[in-house]
Amino acid sequence: MFYRKKTYQVKSEFVSTFNKHFNENLLPTQIKHGSSLVGRWMTNDQEGLVEIFAIWEYDSYEDYLQIEEEVRSDRDHVKRVKDWYNRQGGRDYVISKQLVSVKDEEVHCTVEEVEG
Repeated sequence: MFYRKKTYQVKSEFVSTFNKHFNENLLPTQIKHGSSLVGRWMTNDQEGLVEIFAIWEYDSYEDYLQIEEEVRSDRDHVKRVKDWYNRQGGRDYVISKQLVSVKDEEVHCTVEEVEG
């Protein structure tokens, strides 16, 4: 299995808008193409910032790459995301003013399998 953690630091006033975008636009497309969301969480507001992170599970790194390619090639999805950015003031504005940081990284399980 391959696990991926995607983390965003988001300005507090943008959290609701960003979470709605995830649930309405990003998550359905990821699931459509085979991603499996383990969970998505956020921290409490700390000085105007909230950290939002998701853990995704894939059968393999190669499956992850294939799914990401399919998502990026999904014309309807790309249009929805582009339209969303435009409604927020543009992609550059969102990235420079609302999303303080974005990190995408592989994570590894540290729990040994327990025999039942």
